[in-house]
Amino acid sequence: MTAMTTKAQDVQNKATQSNTLQLENQWDKTFPKSDKVRHEKVTFRNRFGITLAADLYIPKEAKSKLAAIAVSGPFGAVKEQASGLYAQRLAEEGFLTIAFDPSFTGESGGEPRYSSSMDINTEDFCAAVDYLSCRDDVDAGRIGILGICGWGGIALNAAALDPRVKATVSVTLYNMTRVTQQGYFDSMDEEARFKLKQQLAEQRTEEYRKGEILPQGGLPAEAPSDASDFFKQYIAYYKSEARGYHPRSLNSNMGWNITSPLMLLNQNLWIAADEIRTPVLIVHGEKAHSRYFGEEAYQKITSGKYADNKRLLIVPNATHCDLYDGGEGNFIPWNEIIGFYRSNI
Repeated sequence: MTAMTTKAQDVQNKATQSNTLQLENQWDKTFPKSDKVRHEKVTFRNRFGITLAADLYIPKEAKSKLAAIAVSGPFGAVKEQASGLYAQRLAEEGFLTIAFDPSFTGESGGEPRYSSSMDINTEDFCAAVDYLSCRDDVDAGRIGILGICGWGGIALNAAALDPRVKATVSVTLYNMTRVTQQGYFDSMDEEARFKLKQQLAEQRTEEYRKGEILPQGGLPAEAPSDASDFFKQYIAYYKSEARGYHPRSLNSNMGWNITSPLMLLNQNLWIAADEIRTPVLIVHGEKAHSRYFGEEAYQKITSGKYADNKRLLIVPNATHCDLYDGGEGNFIPWNEIIGFYRSNI
């Protein structure tokens, strides 16, 4: 067991299901602290009774009610990583923002730990809107959301569900139900899917018998020589302490529970995506392995009668993880994202 893994387990064990969360008050982000915003920790509850932890970023020069943005993602990350970077940058531009840890992860509550649910995670976004709507310094009619990676896909589901969301940005997004049910690049057929269900069902039985839910094991410290480029990119971000490693991040450490995919195998995340009436900006990298999810999302949200206020932005030469923190080419299109929110909330 490495020192990094031991540290991660010690930090992750602080999270509980109780209403009183143990929050780290020292700056422990993977990005520098801005001197243009005020930062504090906040908590709020979702409709499943889970208390969520968030980082609040407020422009120091704010004097009136502000437009607000809730940010989360990537899938398996924590608010100290990419979502916090986006939230802080948007706060520098005059928005009040929160970056929150989803249910069951990071500093947020929920049991069993390191689980996911498209229903509960969509509710996490709606609960963030609840919280922002009731702040005295927020204009409740001007609230947006931003999701990254798997949370970019969840953001679209939340936008389809919640009319209080006035504008949505979905960055380097995944459709988590599609990739779980069909594999990367739709390589999984029905028979392979059934075998996966059998394997996960047997795992559930064994875990119940032993009274222990086990993690997948996470990313290796170094990529095998025959690994795909995108797998190497994930390792380069999540395992590097100089870039994206964080001790509470699932992707940086032991990963999701082995049985987590079960809750994704029979769901359709974007069943109502064509009913999103409010503006949406989808941002994807030209060279991202996941680009086809962004193109699928754009096709879905423009297939109905609300297509006019939707946009797909492809960032030249950017990979999937380049849009987490900018990568070596500073690929995050800040001007387009900021301009989109200024025009729509």
